Amino acid sequence: MNNLLETPIEYLKGVGPARGELLRKELGIHKYGDLLNLYPNRYIDRTRYYRINELQNSNSEVQIVGKVINIKTVEQKRGKRLVATFVDNTGQMELVWFQGQKWIRENVKINVPYVIFGKVTSFNGVFNMAHPEMELLSEHEKSLRSAMQPIYPSTEKLTQRGITNKVVNKIMQQLFIETQALFKETLPAWLLQEIKLIPKNAALFNVHFPKSQEILAQAQFRLKFEELFFIQLQLITKNLLRKHKIKGHPFDKVGEMFNGFYQNHLPFELTNAQKRVLKEIRHDMGHPAQMNRLLQGDVGSGKTIVALMSMLLALDNGFQACLMAPTEILANQHFVGLSELAAPLNINIKILTGSTKTAERRIIHEELENGTLHIIIGTHALLEDKVQFKNLGLAIIDEQHRFGVEQRSKLWKKNEIPPHILVMTATPIPRTLAMSLYGDLDISVIDELPPGRKPIKTVHRYDSNRLKVWAFLKEEIAKGRQVYIVYPLIQESEKMDYKDLMVGYESISRDFPLPQYSVSIVHGQMKPSEKDSEMERFAKGKTNIMVATTVIEVGVNVPNASVMVIESAERFGLSQLHQLRGRVGRGAEQSYCIMMTGGKLSNDSKVRMDTMVRTNDGFEIAEVDLKLRGPGDIMGTQQSGVLNLQIADLVKDREILQMARHYAIKLLKDDANLNKPEHAALRTAFIEMTKKKNIWNYIS
Repeated sequence: MNNLLETPIEYLKGVGPARGELLRKELGIHKYGDLLNLYPNRYIDRTRYYRINELQNSNSEVQIVGKVINIKTVEQKRGKRLVATFVDNTGQMELVWFQGQKWIRENVKINVPYVIFGKVTSFNGVFNMAHPEMELLSEHEKSLRSAMQPIYPSTEKLTQRGITNKVVNKIMQQLFIETQALFKETLPAWLLQEIKLIPKNAALFNVHFPKSQEILAQAQFRLKFEELFFIQLQLITKNLLRKHKIKGHPFDKVGEMFNGFYQNHLPFELTNAQKRVLKEIRHDMGHPAQMNRLLQGDVGSGKTIVALMSMLLALDNGFQACLMAPTEILANQHFVGLSELAAPLNINIKILTGSTKTAERRIIHEELENGTLHIIIGTHALLEDKVQFKNLGLAIIDEQHRFGVEQRSKLWKKNEIPPHILVMTATPIPRTLAMSLYGDLDISVIDELPPGRKPIKTVHRYDSNRLKVWAFLKEEIAKGRQVYIVYPLIQESEKMDYKDLMVGYESISRDFPLPQYSVSIVHGQMKPSEKDSEMERFAKGKTNIMVATTVIEVGVNVPNASVMVIESAERFGLSQLHQLRGRVGRGAEQSYCIMMTGGKLSNDSKVRMDTMVRTNDGFEIAEVDLKLRGPGDIMGTQQSGVLNLQIADLVKDREILQMARHYAIKLLKDDANLNKPEHAALRTAFIEMTKKKNIWNYIS
C-alpha cells in the first residue's frame, strides 16, 4: 500500500501528464502521497439546502435544489450574457454566465432537478447567482462528496488552466477509490486509546470528505497530533543521541578562576535566576557529552555575567573560550563589558572583527594557537579557516537567529572534540516555538531583572500631543538625563526614510536649540568612523539627544539615557519595539518609552501599542507577536524551514504541541530505540520520515 503512495501523480485517473506537471510546479505534488497530504484550507458547509424565498442579500455561498425552466442570451454593451430562470416551489431567481456560454447552452437540461451552489446577490429585487456550480440531483445523491465541502489551496495558474477546486475534489475522490483508503496506522494502540485518537484511515478520509463538523474536528486533531508528535520524536531523539554519541569535554574542576571571581570580584549579587542558570550550565559542562543550551534572557537581565562565568569554568579546566556576536557594535560592547569584569583576574581577552588590523590579527592567530589567548570575542571573522585554537572548550553565540546553521557548525569543527555550545538570545522566543525549533536544545531562562532596575514606563502618544512630549523631554534633560529619538528605516524606501529622518532632525534641532541643547545623529548612510564618534559623544554625555534610525537597536549601553521616543511606532514590529525599549532603563533612574503614532491605526497596530503599554515581559510580548505574525517571520528565513507543517499550526495548536512533546518523551523513556513489537509500525514510519524530510538539516 505504501508503495502505491509513491506512484507518480500523472498516473492517477483524471490527472495525466499536463495536469501532473502543473500540480508538481504549483503545489509540489509529485506522487499520490503528496496529494493525500494536501489538506483543505477551509470547508463550506453544504449540509443545508436553501429555498429561494429564504435567500438574503448577504453575499454568502448557498446551495439550492430546483429546475432551470428557460435559458436565453441577453445582449449587453460589450458582448453577451447567458441568463437562465431557476425555480423551486417557493419562487424564482436567475443564473448568469458571462463565459463558456456555448457549452452551458448545449449541456444544461431543462426541467430536470439540479443542485446549484454559489454566491447569491440581488439586483433590482431579483436574486441571481453568477457561474454557479451545477450538479444533477441524481448525481449529487450518489457522489462520495461530503456535506462539508473542502476548499483546497490553489494558485492563480491552476485556476486559469482549469484545475479548479471541483477538479481537485474529483481527483481526491479518485485517489481514495484507487487506494481503497487503506492507509497504514502509524501510532501504537496504547497511544490511540489513551488520548482517544481516531484511526489513521478514518482521519484521512474525514479530513477530505467530512460528513459533519464533529467528525472533521476529530480527524484534524488526529493528524495534527501525529505531525507534531513525529517532529518532537526527531528533536528529542537528536538531543538524546547527542548526549550519548557526541562527546564533550567534562569540565570537572570548579577552580580558582570561577571561585575567586565569584567570591571576590563579583560587582553585584547574582539574581536567583542567574544562579539557577549557572547551575544548569555547570551541570551540563560537567558531563562528558557536548552541552547544547539556549540561554534566553530579556534585554538587561544579566546574560553577560553568566557568559563570563561559564568561560571561567572552561579556563579552570585548561580550555579556551570564544564569544561570537552578529555585529561589530555588539562584539565591541561584549569586549568592553567582559574586559572590565575580568580586569582583576589577569586573563588575556582580545577581539577579532572585520576591522582588526593585519598586525593585530597575526598576534591573535599566534596566541590562539599556542594557548596564551584565553578568551576571544568576535564577529563572523572567528569562523575563518585561519582562526585555529589550541583547545577550544566553550563557544558562546549571541543573538543566534542571525547566524545560519552552516556558520554554527563551523565553530564545532574548531576542535577535535566539539566545544560546549551556549547560545544566547535577548529575543524572547515563545515557549511553543522554542519547543518546536529548539526542541533539541536544553533551554535556560533568566526571567528576573537585577535588583535596583525600575520597570520602564511605556506610553503611547499621538502626533497631535507632540508639544507635551517635547516639554517632558526638556524636563528630563534639565535633570541631566539623555534621550533617544528613533525613526523607522524600511529598506525599500530608504530615500524617503532618509528624508523623514533629516526633516525630523532639523525640527528637533530647532526645538532644542544650541547652546542649551546638543543633538547627535546616526544613520545607515554614514561612514562607520562617523557613526562611532557620534555614538561616543552621546555615550560620554556631550550630547543630550541621539536622533537615529534603528542602528541602535542592538548594543549601545548608555546608563544615563532614560527616555526612548519611537517615531511612527506603528511601522515597527513588536519584537523591535521591545528591543528598542530595552536601550533605556540601564541605570538606577526611572526610564520612559514614548511611542508616537499617527491618528489612524490598524487593528494590529493598536494591539501592538496596547501590548507594549501593558507589559514589560518579553515572553508575553513574543506570544502576542507570534499570534500576529505567525512563526515563519519571527525566526527569520533560515529557521522557518523546519516548520514546513502541513496541517498543524504552532499558534492555534499549542495544546496539541505540548501534548505531543509529553507523549514523545514518555515513549522514548520507555523504549528509546523503538524496539518493542507494539512500536514496529511507528518505527517504520519514523525511519521513512527521517529519510524523506531531513529535519536534521534544519536544526543543528
